[in-house]
Amino acid sequence: MWKDESLKILKNYFGYDSFRKGQKEAIENIMLGKDTFIIMPTGGGKSLCYQVPALLLEGATLVISPLISLMKDQVDTLNNMGISATYINSTLNNIEIDERINGIRNNQYKLIYLAPERLDSMSSILKMNNINISLIAIDEAHCVSKWGHDFRPSYRNVQGFINQLVQRPRVLACTATATEIVKEDIIKLLGLKAPNVFFTGFNRENLNFKVFRGENNDKFILDYIAAKNEENGIIYASTRRETEHIYNMLCKKGIKAGIYHAGLEEDIRKEMQENFMYDNINIMVATNAFGMGIDKSNVRFVIHNNMPKNLEAYYQEAGRAGRDGEPSECILLFNSGDVSTQRYFIESSTLSPDKKTQEYDNLRAMVDYCYTSKCLRKYILEYFGEEYLKKSCDNCSNCNNDIEEKEITLEAQMIFSCVYRLKERYGISTVVDVLKGSKNQRVLKLSLDKISTYALMKDYDRKYVEEITNKLVADGYLITTNDEYPVLKLTLKAVNTLKNKEKVYVSVRKVKQVQKTEDGLFTILKALRKSISEELNLPPYIIFHDSTLKELSTYMPKNEEEFLNIKGVGESKFAKYGERFLEAIIKYTEDNEIKSNLSDYSPKEQGETKKKIKSYYETYELYKKGLSIEEIAKFRGLTELTIQNHIFDCVLEGLDVNLDDFIPEYMEDKILEVISNIGASKLKPIKEQLPEEVDYAAIKAVICKHNL
Repeated sequence: MWKDESLKILKNYFGYDSFRKGQKEAIENIMLGKDTFIIMPTGGGKSLCYQVPALLLEGATLVISPLISLMKDQVDTLNNMGISATYINSTLNNIEIDERINGIRNNQYKLIYLAPERLDSMSSILKMNNINISLIAIDEAHCVSKWGHDFRPSYRNVQGFINQLVQRPRVLACTATATEIVKEDIIKLLGLKAPNVFFTGFNRENLNFKVFRGENNDKFILDYIAAKNEENGIIYASTRRETEHIYNMLCKKGIKAGIYHAGLEEDIRKEMQENFMYDNINIMVATNAFGMGIDKSNVRFVIHNNMPKNLEAYYQEAGRAGRDGEPSECILLFNSGDVSTQRYFIESSTLSPDKKTQEYDNLRAMVDYCYTSKCLRKYILEYFGEEYLKKSCDNCSNCNNDIEEKEITLEAQMIFSCVYRLKERYGISTVVDVLKGSKNQRVLKLSLDKISTYALMKDYDRKYVEEITNKLVADGYLITTNDEYPVLKLTLKAVNTLKNKEKVYVSVRKVKQVQKTEDGLFTILKALRKSISEELNLPPYIIFHDSTLKELSTYMPKNEEEFLNIKGVGESKFAKYGERFLEAIIKYTEDNEIKSNLSDYSPKEQGETKKKIKSYYETYELYKKGLSIEEIAKFRGLTELTIQNHIFDCVLEGLDVNLDDFIPEYMEDKILEVISNIGASKLKPIKEQLPEEVDYAAIKAVICKHNL
């Protein structure tokens, strides 16, 4: 019974016809009363695995999460769907907390989101009021493990909290990334009882992974964003100073950007995050303090301005792109200084020797990712212990040949000679100053203008010399020391080049022309979604995801039933927003004389045709019984606009319809007069020349009646 109900819930509330890989099996395991462990990639649908059972089970579901922003997003989304949910965390004042606790006591909520720090106080509330908790879901479960990339000490209290409950509920642990050692730690520390593990794989095929070494990061970022047509993206930097530099650079160029790091006041961080979530700004520049639990579905790209400390952190942060399944890019800009920065973070930490050793090993794997010539997707998946059989994914910079080889032997020899003449005592900046023939005070004071390589590259662009030098470091011809002021040193490869034993090639990014194109209807629907989001004070993606808007703009449904067959549209959402979106779609198709594309909608094409014909006849039978459009709509639970469209489809099928029912009294001649003057090819110009009470239905009725 519950299996049928789970599909109804999935369709009616969430707008999907079938579960994704692993969801159905995990839900079945939960419903059988067993502990469950889910490992699904970011955007893989972990939330549904506890939200659907929450609606099937008696009592409430408790969701433990460290992600304050995610709590609010998910609760807003659930309430918007008609599902009662709440959260308790540090963002609420005492009065708000008391109100929500009273709601919990009165069994008002099906889902309760709770920060782990609130477990002690919640335990006594649940016991005192004998509240039935049927399921506990622990999100971001890797936070319990000290070997995980985001260890939270408060997660160690979860097992004790569960054990204190009068009746132990079934327990679900969820995470997006977990190595084998972390997985074992999670099961042990959360006290999971013989859990069935559902691992759907870490692969996210919609993400395009790219690594570029030795780029001029500022130029790359500005050029990239200029080609992205105001798409949403996140730029991560490793330090607050880098974050502020990039943010200021973007603002000076008039780009709608925000900034987020731990050094900002809390109210500023909150404002920046809300501006990003509500699409008031397109780009968020942030340290890794931003993003845990950000549920924004339409992030089209994530750029790492610096290399993160390990692949777990990188994959988690990069995974904030494309949560809606649409194609998105994850770009890592690697420079040699990134390694020194991350080593410094490890060395200055208070970690134990064992943990430091592991951090260094993880850093080495991250560096290897930046250098590898094999498929980037394959490298990531194999790191997490997942076999990837394809040699090429056709969706990363190594497989797509986004880079090309360029010989720079002459330039390399000039740079190597300068480093040698400077006796390997200076850093990149000074080497470039000498090669460019700088007359700055330091160069002159140190008499560096007297060495033979001074001004050797004076005709080259300074940024080009800097880029080439960084690439030579990245490719192992030069190394930088780990001193407070790093200096350049030659490697054996550089010596061989100076002796003409080896040529130097560097990988450079192919420059591709990007055309800015965006579907007209998609733009209209985005604007409508933004307007509704401002009216209701909800983030736009909570109303409809970009992927839903793209399907709407592709298939252009013209009635409620067709609209409900679009991915991501449930009955609750249609009741709230559907008519406004339908009106926009119908107006667009009429203005541009476009037919609906739902006949191309796969895989439901055959079933949809049968349902559509049956529905038209049902409407037609009620119409022939003398019911008005308003009465039919109320009887069938459909909108008046949908019923109107049913009637006109019946006209096109040759059924007997009195079209005068749709034409306002004394307006038929006026409509005919306008049509005779400007023609019947487009409805909008006709509508503009008629009184307001004449709608599109009246115009279509006149055209059909007179076969115009």
